[in-house]
Amino acid sequence: MYYLNDLGILCTLGVGKPGVSAALLDRRAPLPEPAALFQHRGPYTVGAVEADLPPLPPGLERFECRNNRLAHAALEQIREAVSRAFVRHGAERIGVVMATSTAGIDESEKAVRAHRQDGIYPQGYQAVQGQLGGLGEFVAASLECAGPVYTLSTACSSSGNALLSARRLLAMDLVDAVVVGGVDSLCEMTLQGFGALEAQSRSHCRPFTAGRDGINLGEAVAIFLMSREPAAIRFMGGAGSSDAHHISAPHPEGQGALRSMSGALQDAGLTPAEIGYLNLHGTATPHNDAMETRAVNALFGESVPCSSTKSMTGHTLGAAGALELGLCWLLLSMDEHWRLPPSLYLADRDPALAPVLLVDPDSMAYRRPRHCMSNSFAFGGSNVSLIIGVANE
Repeated sequence: MYYLNDLGILCTLGVGKPGVSAALLDRRAPLPEPAALFQHRGPYTVGAVEADLPPLPPGLERFECRNNRLAHAALEQIREAVSRAFVRHGAERIGVVMATSTAGIDESEKAVRAHRQDGIYPQGYQAVQGQLGGLGEFVAASLECAGPVYTLSTACSSSGNALLSARRLLAMDLVDAVVVGGVDSLCEMTLQGFGALEAQSRSHCRPFTAGRDGINLGEAVAIFLMSREPAAIRFMGGAGSSDAHHISAPHPEGQGALRSMSGALQDAGLTPAEIGYLNLHGTATPHNDAMETRAVNALFGESVPCSSTKSMTGHTLGAAGALELGLCWLLLSMDEHWRLPPSLYLADRDPALAPVLLVDPDSMAYRRPRHCMSNSFAFGGSNVSLIIGVANE
């Protein structure tokens, strides 16, 4: 069996497990208004982490960039758990599997602008700051891990694939614990790229509504310690698929999404009725929401409560899979004051979509979940569905 022993997390909703839980999952507190969670960057509405990020440790200046600072802030939250794993297993048995789509591109953008203006790169700039693989290298160097280290980038399914890869390392007995997760920070290339695709919302993203018009990009980090050491939350299973329908559009019937969800249930040894909450990919683009509701309805009907948290976190791309699984991890860890992440804007729900049970923010008539599924779907038809559960079930 495999367990998610600890979690470090930062997103628009807050910093750390208590902050994020209080904002989203505590029924005693009001839900934050999206207008308070997002900000304007040029013509776009984005979700940024509003926190003072700690400086990188001495000796790691070559990795200096916002993406790695976000990672460092999350690593500090789980450092004690990682240290215990080091004592039990040794540095050679601790692996690192990270995921990102932007890495430190923002740092490289600044360096290129400076070079065009002054003919020289800024002092201290090194290419590793903008390399995709730099994230995994930084995490391993920061924690002094000596096991396998790599970084995955499969667009919006990146950190979902990272969690499956981490479990594979454990199953092959190459490691005894894995630091695994995803980090993405905002950068101009991503903003302009999705702008060119006309995929960004004119205001706040509104998943599954008739008026949905695209995403809000966001930044976040979620990093787990995964091991065989028993803990409260178990990594039950997961599956990936590839429909390869189009370079940037999903299969309209959700074939790949249906395969990943079905495969995850089979891998976890669960039935659809045993899933108590489903965190949807829910990007608020016309094509994604249409195909995802078709796939969910085909597998679950209208039986499983589901929602998209991107209306409050933004679409965090390479970090989305880990972030949204992290929200499920927090939900399963809540005390009696839990609430399911709601689906906002239900008054404008699109009647043309296949029927699914979207969580009403004003209703408490849901059973407490013991198992959660999280979906992540990406460009090129890369699909991942993951399942976690309460360990004593």
